[in-house]
Amino acid sequence: MNTMVRLVNPEAPPPATAATGKQRDFAAGGIRLGILDNSKGNADHLLKFIVEGVKAQMKVATVVALRKPSPSIPAGKNVLDELTEKADCVISAMAD
Repeated sequence: MNTMVRLVNPEAPPPATAATGKQRDFAAGGIRLGILDNSKGNADHLLKFIVEGVKAQMKVATVVALRKPSPSIPAGKNVLDELTEKADCVISAMAD
C-alpha cells in the first residue's frame, strides 16, 4: 500500500532546507503508529484527536502509545527503542 504522509516540522523559523524522504510501502494491514506523549497537560487529549484523524485518512494496523515521565527530560532509551521496534512512524505532541 503506497500512502503519502506529510511530515510537519514545528520548528520556528523553519529549517532552510528540508530533506526529502523515501516513499515507504506499509504492510497491507496498515501502518504501525507510534505515539509519544510528553506528559504535559492535555497532550493525551491532543494525541487522541491526532490518532483519530490519521485513522480517518489511512489504514492503521496498531497504535503503541508511550508517555515520558516528565516534559523536562528526554524520552529514555527504552521508550525510543520500543517505538523504533513497534512503529513505522511516530507522532509526538505537547499541549497545555
